[in-house]
Amino acid sequence: MAKDQKYDKKLLHLQIELVKLQKHVIARGQKILVIFEGRDSAGKDGTIKRLTEHLSPRDIRIIALPRPSAVEATQWYFQRYVAHLPAAGQIVLFNRSWYNRAGVEHVMGFCQDHEYHEFLHNVPLFEDMLAQSGITILKYYLDIGRDEQKKRLKARHRDPLKKWKISPIDTQALKHFDDYTRARDRMLRVSDSAAAPWMVVRANDKKVARLAVIADLITRVDYEDAAPHEVDQGVVRRFDEGCLTDGMLAS
Repeated sequence: MAKDQKYDKKLLHLQIELVKLQKHVIARGQKILVIFEGRDSAGKDGTIKRLTEHLSPRDIRIIALPRPSAVEATQWYFQRYVAHLPAAGQIVLFNRSWYNRAGVEHVMGFCQDHEYHEFLHNVPLFEDMLAQSGITILKYYLDIGRDEQKKRLKARHRDPLKKWKISPIDTQALKHFDDYTRARDRMLRVSDSAAAPWMVVRANDKKVARLAVIADLITRVDYEDAAPHEVDQGVVRRFDEGCLTDGMLAS
């Protein structure tokens, strides 16, 4: 069987499991929050598309917020995100989230140092409150190497169907690659917790990463008639200090 055929077959199998998972979430009134973070062009959009394409649109939402308005900039930092949290029976996926403050806002100087440090102090407390309220929090950080990011950003400019993804921040991603690495490492260390653990994803191969993320996600939510799945620990695994030195995350 060709490589693409194997991918399509496995993806279909995983998507069937996602449908079963969503049906269970709706029936039991569960609240699932999935956060996708990662470097620019790491594959968040493609992963989210495959994850959601066969699920009920009434009970799943994808949240990708624009930059804060003038009014939102004066509010409590988490305030505009709270409005989008899942209700009973819902799955909500954040395509970037409050972790913008620990990444692009910090690296590009869009927030003050005291706002950055305040965020790092508060985010574990905030997420613990969400977990205590009954929200299941799943966090994925998709990472790619410098050369792979450079290749993908160039391809983005050549593809007329991806013009909407191009932003001035793209040109800064490679320039600040090391700065993003340092910000990533601190964010993961500070905000990984039992209530809201980080799963890190080696995403240099887009298709392999998509399959691994979906396989991991369906093992983290108990649902009826679940088929057993193996998760490739070489592609996605719970964050620990070893991830920073063993090649799991780009340096």
